[in-house]
Amino acid sequence: MNLHVPHLMVGTDIQIERHFLRLRARGDVSAEEEQAIRSAIGEIREYPAQHVVIPAYVEQGYSTLLLEGIMCRYKDLRDGQRQVTELHVSGDFVDLHSFTLKYLDHDVMTLSPCRVARVPHENLRRITEQLPNLTRLYWFSTNLDAAIHREWEVSLGRRTGRARVAMLLCELQARLKIVGLADDTGYELSLTQTEISECVGLTNVHVNRVLRELRQSGIVDLRGGRVAITNLAALRDAAEFDPRYLYLDHRHDQ
Repeated sequence: MNLHVPHLMVGTDIQIERHFLRLRARGDVSAEEEQAIRSAIGEIREYPAQHVVIPAYVEQGYSTLLLEGIMCRYKDLRDGQRQVTELHVSGDFVDLHSFTLKYLDHDVMTLSPCRVARVPHENLRRITEQLPNLTRLYWFSTNLDAAIHREWEVSLGRRTGRARVAMLLCELQARLKIVGLADDTGYELSLTQTEISECVGLTNVHVNRVLRELRQSGIVDLRGGRVAITNLAALRDAAEFDPRYLYLDHRHDQ
C-alpha cells in the first residue's frame, strides 16, 4: 500500500502496539498488514478529559483509533441524564462503524486525557480492497462491539446493582489484560463514581453502596484511580461473568 506514514509522537509507536495485541488476540496479523495499519494513520491528536471527539450526526471522513486513555459512547436525554453504552480502552477503534455509516447516532467522548490516531476512510477503503484478512479482523471488531452492547443491555434490564458494577469491572479487567494494562490483581481506572453510574444505569448513591459492599466483602477495592482485585473468582461470580461474549480465543481461520 502506498500510503503516507506520518511522523509519530514520542510514545505513540509503543501505544499502537496495543492495537496489534488486540488484533492478534483473535487472529494472525502479518508484517505487511501491520505496516498497512501504521501507514493508514493520517494524524495523531491529544484530547483532555470530557472532550467530545466525535459528535452525533456529524459526517466523518476518518475513524479514530484510541492509543491511550479511556473513551465512551453515550447518549444524553433532554432532562440531562446520560447513558454510556460502551467504554473503549487503549487499542480500540472507537468508530469503525462510521466508515460504512458515515456518521454516528451517538456521541463519543474522552473520560480521561487521550491520545488518538485518525485513520482517513479512504485509507480504510484501500485496506478493505487489498488486505482481506485484516478486513475480516476489523469486521470482527464491529461485531464484538455489538456483543458488548448486548451484554450491557442485559445488565441494564435484568442484573442487580451489585452484578452490574461487578460485570463492568470484570469486562474492563479482561479487555485491558489483552493489551497488557491489567492482570488478575487489578488495573488503573480513572473513572468517577458518576461515570460508573452512567455506565450501569444506577444513581451515584447506589454505586457508592455497591462499591462499599464489594470492598467489605474482600472482593475488590476501587480507590485512587485503581481497581485492586483481591478475589477475581468472587468478582466474576458476583457478576455471573462469562467471558465468552468477548471472543478471546485466537483463531487462525479469520
